[in-house]
Amino acid sequence: MLGPSGCGKTTLLRMIAGFNTIDDGSILFDENEINHIEAYKRGIGMVFQNYAIFPHMTVYENVAYGLKAHKVPAEEIPGKVDAALELMQISQLRDRRPSEMSGGQQQRIALARAIVIEPDVLLMDEPLSNLDAKLRITMRWEIKKLQRRLGITTIYVTHDQEEALSISDRIAVMKDGHIMQVGEPKDIYLKPQNPFVSGFIGTSNFLSCVCSESEEPGKTPALVEGKYRLDLPLCKKFVGEAQVSVRPEQCMFDHEGLHGTITLATFLGDFISYEVTLDDGKVIEVNEYTKETQIIRPVGETVFVRFAPHLVSVYAKKDGEALSR
Repeated sequence: MLGPSGCGKTTLLRMIAGFNTIDDGSILFDENEINHIEAYKRGIGMVFQNYAIFPHMTVYENVAYGLKAHKVPAEEIPGKVDAALELMQISQLRDRRPSEMSGGQQQRIALARAIVIEPDVLLMDEPLSNLDAKLRITMRWEIKKLQRRLGITTIYVTHDQEEALSISDRIAVMKDGHIMQVGEPKDIYLKPQNPFVSGFIGTSNFLSCVCSESEEPGKTPALVEGKYRLDLPLCKKFVGEAQVSVRPEQCMFDHEGLHGTITLATFLGDFISYEVTLDDGKVIEVNEYTKETQIIRPVGETVFVRFAPHLVSVYAKKDGEALSR
């Protein structure tokens, strides 16, 4: 579940967990409604943003706590805890206290505690937000591999688009308590169903256009920013004002297109990000990849920017209806 702060992600997660009441609708596990089942009976493992591990307990005691709460026979607890610690690669830390460990190690404790009870559903509420950037990347791969290995249905809340794209099978993009689109990461990124999803996932340049009567099936003539003519492959007949959403990596410099001036150039390793101010004052972003060029264009250079019609997303200006095929 992906969306900006305050959109309802954590509230929905807490409803699934049984921590918040539900006013309407149903939550089903394997077709069985669990609305009125107590939280501790739902078979859920939860990993919180702040880890919520007990500072006065050792690693072993923290992981064993959930098993004791679920009344697992005492003779079975050591084996289950050892297996969870080994899976999370923290067996050597079993006798330490959380205060003696790094954020990444504490996160592994929280994960071990959540999976040791063998839950039917694993819930994660922004579990990596307190880690530094490099460790976040490492831990998200660890979580993805762990989920594949265990085969547990996992619902993961984040506001980080890159994290969502890299870790998910499916993404639900939320805004103001509503789900705007559900789909595989590739479809969410390449085929956003509305301007909000297009603008929230990654970076998008929004340009105005006017679509005219089509003379050829599958090709709708459009004038972008009043100057750049494109034939758009729309999914339906449409005439009128619309907007085009095009990502920086879909833009390219050429000898035709929208005319503008480079006002900022930022080298980012695998690509160079350019800010281009068009003649009408609108600012767009263009990415040029270093595997294709070794030249960094200077600020002040005048350029033409174009993009392939089949790659862009098109929306009706009036209501945001998706028009792209």
